[in-house]
Amino acid sequence: MKPITRIVWLFSALILTLSACAQPTPSGPSELRVLTHDSFAASEEVIRAFEQENNVKLTFLPSGDTGSALNQAILTKNAPLADVFYGVDNTFLSRALSEDIFEPYNSPLLAEIDDAFKLDPQNRALPVDYGDVCINYDKAYFAEKDLPLPQSLADLTRPEYKGLLVVENPATSSPGLAFLMATIAAFGEEGYLDFWRQLKDNGVVVVNDWETAYYTNFSASSGRGPQPMVVSYGSSPPAEVIFAEQPLEDAPTASLVGDGMCFRQIEFVGILKGTKQRALAEKFVDFMLDVRFQEDLPLQMFVFPVNRKAQLPQEFVRYAQIPAKPATLDPALIAEKREAWIEAWTQAVLR
Repeated sequence: MKPITRIVWLFSALILTLSACAQPTPSGPSELRVLTHDSFAASEEVIRAFEQENNVKLTFLPSGDTGSALNQAILTKNAPLADVFYGVDNTFLSRALSEDIFEPYNSPLLAEIDDAFKLDPQNRALPVDYGDVCINYDKAYFAEKDLPLPQSLADLTRPEYKGLLVVENPATSSPGLAFLMATIAAFGEEGYLDFWRQLKDNGVVVVNDWETAYYTNFSASSGRGPQPMVVSYGSSPPAEVIFAEQPLEDAPTASLVGDGMCFRQIEFVGILKGTKQRALAEKFVDFMLDVRFQEDLPLQMFVFPVNRKAQLPQEFVRYAQIPAKPATLDPALIAEKREAWIEAWTQAVLR
């Protein structure tokens, strides 16, 4: 090789080497951490689609029930464990907002959500789903006994319903707390304890958790228990059909959805203050509010979507009942009085 040719060749090789070194190395996916309650669930394909579209790895951090997860978010707010928190509901919302754990985000998907679900004017907590805690009843029992259904909460104190209702302790159970809120909304702070004393005199059964109430005490469940009425969810009747061992033509249970008989729980998502993944966090919030995730919700967590464009599965259309006038309470009032209400209930009902 001639000297001049060798010099040109070496120079070209050097340029190629430097160019190769200058090329950016393909980076792996970013991580987005999502704090949730233990009941969070989503289809793998739905989560995978978000990850692939955004080159991100989602890490979910289940942290107990709603109250426990919120406590975790509050205790770590100066060094947050996650970027996004999903699962705080309207019974804990005011506490979350007063602790200032969320950054506001005006998602464009809010335009597809009814104002009734938007409880934070600053959009720090954005609504994702809702569910109604209602009394479920055993349809066969009431038909066989030719017993008319209660039409109001007050009806539950009538002698024909003595010993027929099982409820959960509001100090230890989320649906139990929601039902307590329904009674406070119906009878006021001045009257709800009198209602509960009458229920106690009429043989109401109190257990610690939903699983015991539904699967042991409720007569229409696998336990074939003694109570044909149970505090449960408006989505329980479609769940009975979906999870039945043998195909069912109809749901064996239904809900009492008279005015004020159900308490509506709304769950929210928010971007945690201090996140270093703000852009990805916004995309994840948008994803949770958009149709694909919203339509995945019912059969994963047995809740209802808030996006008006989301379609319900046929089991929900056929067997779920949505109350026209569910009970609600101001989240700020709940935050202020929750513990006092529970303690007063405990004194009146359990002692």
